[in-house]
Amino acid sequence: MSSNWTAVAMIFIGLFMVGGVFSFLKQGMRAGAVVLGVGAALAITAGVMWW
Repeated sequence: MSSNWTAVAMIFIGLFMVGGVFSFLKQGMRAGAVVLGVGAALAITAGVMWW
């Protein structure tokens, strides 16, 4: 586990961005939510693949 800090960081960043998606949707900024959603999916995918 200690050698996978980059993967853990990427997954954490992805989950943080998912929270941003909900925040952007509540504020009515759909375009920003889409961009954050794509970024979150990429970060989580990178973290899982890095693992």
